[in-house]
Amino acid sequence: MYKNGITFTSLSNKMNQKSDIIPTIVALSSGKGLAAIAVIRISGPRARFGLETTIGRVPSPRRASLATVRDPTTKEPIDQALALWFPGPETETGEDMAELHTHGGRAVVEATLTALTGLEGFRLAEAGEFTRRAFENGQIDLTVVEGLADLIGAETQSQRRQAFQQLVGTLGKRADAWRQRLTEALALVEANIDFSDEGDVPADLSGQVLRLVTELKEEISKALAGAARGERLREGLTVAVAGPPNAGKSTLFNALARRDVAIVSPIPGTTRDVLEVHLDLNGYPVTVLDTAGIRESGDPVEREGIDRARSRAAAADLVLWITEPGDLRAPPPLESPIWRIQSKADLVDSDAKLSSGRESEAQTRFSLSAKTGEGLEHFVGALSAFAGQAFGSGESALVTRLRHRLLLERVVETLNRASKLGGSDLELLAEELRAAATDLGRLLGKIDVEDVLDVIFRDFCIGK
Repeated sequence: MYKNGITFTSLSNKMNQKSDIIPTIVALSSGKGLAAIAVIRISGPRARFGLETTIGRVPSPRRASLATVRDPTTKEPIDQALALWFPGPETETGEDMAELHTHGGRAVVEATLTALTGLEGFRLAEAGEFTRRAFENGQIDLTVVEGLADLIGAETQSQRRQAFQQLVGTLGKRADAWRQRLTEALALVEANIDFSDEGDVPADLSGQVLRLVTELKEEISKALAGAARGERLREGLTVAVAGPPNAGKSTLFNALARRDVAIVSPIPGTTRDVLEVHLDLNGYPVTVLDTAGIRESGDPVEREGIDRARSRAAAADLVLWITEPGDLRAPPPLESPIWRIQSKADLVDSDAKLSSGRESEAQTRFSLSAKTGEGLEHFVGALSAFAGQAFGSGESALVTRLRHRLLLERVVETLNRASKLGGSDLELLAEELRAAATDLGRLLGKIDVEDVLDVIFRDFCIGK
């Protein structure tokens, strides 16, 4: 079978072995392919045994030590490596951990992993399993897990900055503080219900609780105000290149990609499917789509491509409507902003060109030649400015995922109901506060998260 691009023999059965103890997991964490150094990570209750068996000793905690890695069965030396030992629970996963920094050759890595997974209680790690153990052992909350996933997947500097704020717990710490305040308010309400006749219960308890509810509602609402910007930055803007056949859409698409992604042909209907390219425009993530030429067609395959083109253009954040010189066909009615672009400017007299940058009826017009580059720099600058305006400026958004937004919106709705109750019904007020605290717990991954864990860890890499 194959893991990380390395062939492992006789390991499939070992991965499926069940043990009465928590298995110790092993993985190549430095990524597949040839490299000078390969980092092999070990985590679990038998991590110490793994070191004792393969290098004959356990180094001092958190200090690198040069060691010879040997096959436990044949005692044959595999490689010289740096070995590190991290006793739990003060580790990333909360378990005993170890690392072997071997040379990065394919045969070295394969032999080392085979030696380790041949030990009783050891198996290869699944995708994201190191991070999942960190979460399950209380080392990190779910928002940090999501931040790590976003940091690994970040393609631009703005995405990296936003993901890093999640990784260091910006949202998680705020949500935990909100939850603690709600818990304190709930304790006051329940004390008033259970001990209303006692002298040490504050007289203005309802007023205190309602003031807290109002403060929390305002703070969470303020955090939600930047949610659309955070989600958009995480996903990136979508720009659809649309227009009639042979208008120069694919030529412009290739010019933006700076490589030949789409086939350029004088034959109408060449583009049948939607092509994508991801751009980094001044740190902002933009996905450009090349779509089929929009026209009436009797070809069922081309019609499918045209339908897809219409659908993707309708959902895009910006549509670039490309037409040849003299073609005055208007774009279809869309809710998205539309920029009209006259292509093939190198074939047109200057007097006949559209005035670049002129705005009319919310449609910005450009005249350019993707072949010669005329007008392209100005157009890309305008596109970058559009992206910057869409993502906004200032500090990173606190809310960056749909899951965050939906849970926090539900918390605000719950607090609204609590505010309307006032002090008239303390039992119902307590229930609303409990529901709000529970949703904040779900945000952090402390309550009812099994249904979302597999989705979150699905895109993690092996060894992380």
